Amino acid sequence: MRVPPERGHPSGPCGGSEHQEVERLIEKATRPEELLELLSDSRCLQENHAALMLIQLSRLLSDKPEDRALLVQDARFQQLLHLVDSQISAVWHGTLVKLLRSLYALALPAACRELRSVEQEVRWRLRRLKYRQLAFLAESSATHMQESPELLAELLLHLERRWTEIDDGRTAVALMAKTGHLSEPLMNRLEDKCLELVERFGPDELRKVLVTLAAQNRRSVPLLRAVSYHLVQKPFPLTKGMLLDLAYAYGKLGFHQTQVLQRLAADLLPHVPSLTSGEVARGAKSFALLKWLSPPLFEALAQHVVDRAHTVTVPHLCNVLLAFAHLNFRPEREDKFFGLVHEKLGPKLQSLHPALQVDVVWALCVLQQVQGEALRAVLCPELHARFLGSESPKDQSTFQKLLHISATAQLEHPEYTGPLLPASDWAPWLLACDGKATPLQKELRDTLRGLLGSPSRGSFAVATQYGWVLDAEVLLDTDGQFLPLRDFVAPHLTPPSGTQPLPPGAKRLAFLRWEFPNFSSRSRDLLGRFALARRHVRAAGFLVVDVPYYEWLELKSEWQKGAYLKDKMRKAVAEELAK
Repeated sequence: MRVPPERGHPSGPCGGSEHQEVERLIEKATRPEELLELLSDSRCLQENHAALMLIQLSRLLSDKPEDRALLVQDARFQQLLHLVDSQISAVWHGTLVKLLRSLYALALPAACRELRSVEQEVRWRLRRLKYRQLAFLAESSATHMQESPELLAELLLHLERRWTEIDDGRTAVALMAKTGHLSEPLMNRLEDKCLELVERFGPDELRKVLVTLAAQNRRSVPLLRAVSYHLVQKPFPLTKGMLLDLAYAYGKLGFHQTQVLQRLAADLLPHVPSLTSGEVARGAKSFALLKWLSPPLFEALAQHVVDRAHTVTVPHLCNVLLAFAHLNFRPEREDKFFGLVHEKLGPKLQSLHPALQVDVVWALCVLQQVQGEALRAVLCPELHARFLGSESPKDQSTFQKLLHISATAQLEHPEYTGPLLPASDWAPWLLACDGKATPLQKELRDTLRGLLGSPSRGSFAVATQYGWVLDAEVLLDTDGQFLPLRDFVAPHLTPPSGTQPLPPGAKRLAFLRWEFPNFSSRSRDLLGRFALARRHVRAAGFLVVDVPYYEWLELKSEWQKGAYLKDKMRKAVAEELAK
């Protein structure tokens, strides 16, 4: 087989001027008919001309699917395909890869002989193609090669083996986006190349790297750190689209870099007035995933929703509400914001998907804005029956939120008359959902057991009827001494236990540990779910003994830990007596 030249003038009877004239006509053609007429002319077509005509045809018909279908049936088009097939070995490399892309774009049948011929020719030449031609082939045609797995596999293999030939960021980033998900070894090489070239990246390339990693759910920490460093150090401007994409990517990957998040929030703030309701919802959701609460930004987002009330859709408003609840954020002008929420969502609540209904009402419970109608809508048996007993993690999470909603109705809305979730055998399931014990949880139990002296004086991992699991529960008499729990009534359990009322002045204490993930990022403010838990436990008649991770980590000895818990209990009782 003759090796085709990469560039140069054709050999043969055609003169150079006629050759250039044909190329000019192909390039200037504005209608498919002009190209097909060249076949019937007496002009001399050189080897590349038929391929160039097909490439130009695909460009002209790129947004005309009906015309493409008609073209495939045209006898002249079939003649053009046969001509290309007969000359395929002489087509230049650069033209060949563009030709394959064009044949895919023209939507030829997968079994088309001429298409298979071009694919086979590309396979034979892969070793001789320049890396930029391989990259072009991957970017433009990889998604169309599902019917040619051998070609795709060989292309990915060549891209991986010759990865050191990549010398520009655009190629590395484009290959990550287009082919990284198809080959794990190739993606690893591309990540290494991006690390090598990241200093040359502009803001758009940094954005594309992060969005690609997020789309493929690849938490490549070295690359994320390098991209974050350059986002902080380089003062290039970021458009609102870039800012939203970056926030989404960091949120999807759960990667926290304080300086980057500070910059994203600060740079996005001036753009808030120009955001659409969809962009507001997307930004709020991304920062909520990152547990990053920037009060100025979130105040601006809330005001934007109020000011553009007529353009805010129900799905977007739901996303904003859920983001606020996750971060336990209540706007300063909360009356107007929540007035809009009730006005927009109230009539539409029951038309939402059942799981979304529960999410919305749960968010209103967290933010202390729920109304009786919303409680009744989600606590009806017809809705909660579909989640009880389900093995789906998503359904289990939804049912747990229903427990929290029912607890809100019982503990914070005395005027509410029902319905409520019926007492059932979900307490063991709740304990199973509590997961594996953490180091803080184990140390807290061991230290508290040492203080109690007797197992009858305390309970651990107490599943309450309100959907929360207490780390520990104790009873103290008026002298601060522990009382045996089993002798006394416990209305918070499911089912309630004990018959003997508490002695006068006795206090029921609940120990709640707060781990690092329970707080907003770089803050000591609890996230909405955990603030709701603490509120419910207090409303159920407990004195809460908070054990946050940042205080516990400072305690080095068992004596210090025991003294810390004693002091916490004394303070909880003293605060109650001072009221």
